[in-house]
Amino acid sequence: MLGIDNFGAFLLAGILLNITPGADTMYILARSISQGKKAGISSVLGISTGIIFHTLAATFGLSLIIARSALAFSIVKYAGAVYLVYLGVRTLTKGADLHTATLPGNAPSGHKIFWSGVLTNVLNPKVALFFLAFLPQFIDKAHIQSPIPYLVLGLCFVITSVLWFLVIVWCAAAMSAQLKYNVRVKQWLNRISGSVFILLGVKLALTRK
Repeated sequence: MLGIDNFGAFLLAGILLNITPGADTMYILARSISQGKKAGISSVLGISTGIIFHTLAATFGLSLIIARSALAFSIVKYAGAVYLVYLGVRTLTKGADLHTATLPGNAPSGHKIFWSGVLTNVLNPKVALFFLAFLPQFIDKAHIQSPIPYLVLGLCFVITSVLWFLVIVWCAAAMSAQLKYNVRVKQWLNRISGSVFILLGVKLALTRK
């Protein structure tokens, strides 16, 4: 149907991949714990938009540029790594002051968190290579050149991702809500989140094709 081969296996594989902890999961978890449910939801929307971008890139061949060019891979990789480290340092410095870390005016807007999520996902070349290798496995060879099966599979992957990410947000935000009135705990949550971003950036920088 629609050029898709073994859709059930794709759904199962997609769900298993989603629940396996990765960079996106850690990013959303860190946002939700340190900044609450709204920040978590904004990060989910941003990451999901990034996944849609990678689906379109795989569909129309843009990901092949990264797959075939070591320079393009490195440029995207290091840009993403620098951005994650920047987010980490910013989170650490903003959470350093016990008296200002919890003020509403110091929290990033949902709009900024959304775009941070988009950039975090889009600037990860491993995601591009993953979609380029993963989606074709479930597309009938007779339809491998058609964009429709790529788009359908990509959309299904986004839906399962969003559902799982929202579960993470709900659990993490619930824990955060119990601790938000403790300024020192909140400060340490910010430190942990900032450290997670930096570690993700370093890990991405050390990634090889």
